[in-house]
Amino acid sequence: MSENILEIKSLSKDYGDFILDNVSFSLPRGVIMGLIGENGAGKSTTINCILNETKKSSGEIYIFGKDHLADEAAIKSKLGLVFDENHFPDIFTPVEIGTFMAGIYPGWEHGTYKNFLETFELPKDKIIREFSKGMKVKLAFAVALSHGAELLILDEATSGLDPVMRDDVLDMLLDFVQDENHSVLVSSHIISDLEKVSDYITFLHKGRLVFSRDKNDLIDHYGIVSCGASVFDLIDKTEMISYRKEDYQYKVLVKNRGSAAQKYPDAIVDPATIEEIMLFYVKGELQ
Repeated sequence: MSENILEIKSLSKDYGDFILDNVSFSLPRGVIMGLIGENGAGKSTTINCILNETKKSSGEIYIFGKDHLADEAAIKSKLGLVFDENHFPDIFTPVEIGTFMAGIYPGWEHGTYKNFLETFELPKDKIIREFSKGMKVKLAFAVALSHGAELLILDEATSGLDPVMRDDVLDMLLDFVQDENHSVLVSSHIISDLEKVSDYITFLHKGRLVFSRDKNDLIDHYGIVSCGASVFDLIDKTEMISYRKEDYQYKVLVKNRGSAAQKYPDAIVDPATIEEIMLFYVKGELQ
């Protein structure tokens, strides 16, 4: 059994006006990876290439240790997918969707699906066209978790849910990876959700990979230095990732806040959240 449930090597996709450029990262088994980046960074392109919904220009993608094209049918039978848009025929009811999915997935679990419909309080005989966006997302989760999937891929899947339901979904994701054989790749603009449950963070910016790292390593080491101009001029530029000039001070993102606190005692050094790290890369002045 492959140690990595997903491996992406030098993935590129050239649209002409946008290029996903030489992206490589691996998703181990038993973990949740948050995929972050601004709108247009390449998150959905990466996911669509993984699913072969978009033809990659170059690179290699392996899922469950198999080539994602050569073994596409077998791979997709073990993938659970949830997107922010409804992908089911809206004239069907949840019961009809269940019957339909049983013919697609060899590992379809009727009892599990029924339990999810009840947990999510979804009317089983109501057509999907009459569902709210949140209800459609809940239905997608019910399907994704009812056929023995080993890898869940979520693209902005929780954006239509209220905070209580989002928290319930995050708990389900944590339960899903508890056996250390299942994994989750989740793209979301709700960075606080990803910070709560992710083990790894993969950050794309303008089609390029900025980093793919252990989340705790990022939170434990990255920091924001708040200082005046005199201290800013003293900061070793090789220690800076980026900075932002505000009205009366500079804010500087550094990779080692412990070292910065020792070297610059007149500055305030605070931990950096994942969202702050992303914003500094996207909106800050890079070194």
